[in-house]
Amino acid sequence: MILLDGKALSLKIKEELKEKNQILKEQGMQTCLAVILVGNNPASQTYVNSKAKACEACGIKSLVYHLDENTTQNELLALINTLNYDDSVHGILVQLPLPSHINKNLILESIISSKDVDGFHPINVGYLNLGLESGFLPCTPLGVMRLLKSYEITLEGLDVVIIGESNIVGRPMATMFLNAGATVSICHIKTKDLKLYTQRADLIVVAAGCVNLLRSDMVKEGVIVIDVGINRLENGKIVGDVDFENVSKKASFITPVPGGVGPMTIAMLLENTVRSAKNRLK
Repeated sequence: MILLDGKALSLKIKEELKEKNQILKEQGMQTCLAVILVGNNPASQTYVNSKAKACEACGIKSLVYHLDENTTQNELLALINTLNYDDSVHGILVQLPLPSHINKNLILESIISSKDVDGFHPINVGYLNLGLESGFLPCTPLGVMRLLKSYEITLEGLDVVIIGESNIVGRPMATMFLNAGATVSICHIKTKDLKLYTQRADLIVVAAGCVNLLRSDMVKEGVIVIDVGINRLENGKIVGDVDFENVSKKASFITPVPGGVGPMTIAMLLENTVRSAKNRLK
């Protein structure tokens, strides 16, 4: 069994981005990411803080807008509109989830696609589905693809099962695998017999937010397992969606939690932001 070390790869990518940013600075360009947080969700605050620290480490300027829980939808839209037309800002990220009185889809669509470094805008989703490289790809699936590539794992012809159908991970992940020549099945909460799909899979991606969802009796020998789940146990320990101790005994490759997909997600966000800045120089 080989651990897919996302932490080590992300550090390498960040060092490369630091060098690219230095070159951009010499050309008069300061890469800048604007992050908007609405409300006081503790997990969201942690994510925003980690993104700000990662930006600083790579030489990216970060602007953090922490808005009150009662911020109106129009106020949020007005801020995004201002950032859309601010040439010094190259990436805009709205931290999810948003308060219930705000329409998430409307907010995500309001970010101009050329600054949508999260890859959620319909235009960028369209580029992905057409197999074009013009837009920005969602950071978590993109991080998974980069991690697999770094270990020289060939996806063409593999039977892939994705557990989770979200627009953030499951659906774009499926499209990326299809574009790479894999055969893909997407499973979700209404799937009748999950084990029927996972037992024959060469590669499984789990992104459901459910502790021990994937067990050893559900996988075959030599399976590749990507655990996107992040769950906090009562004792404070962070675990994924996979019964790591037992599934790892059958897997050829597997991601740890933490230290697998999570660091790669932030690395891809930074990479998209730097790419956006470079696009401005063209």
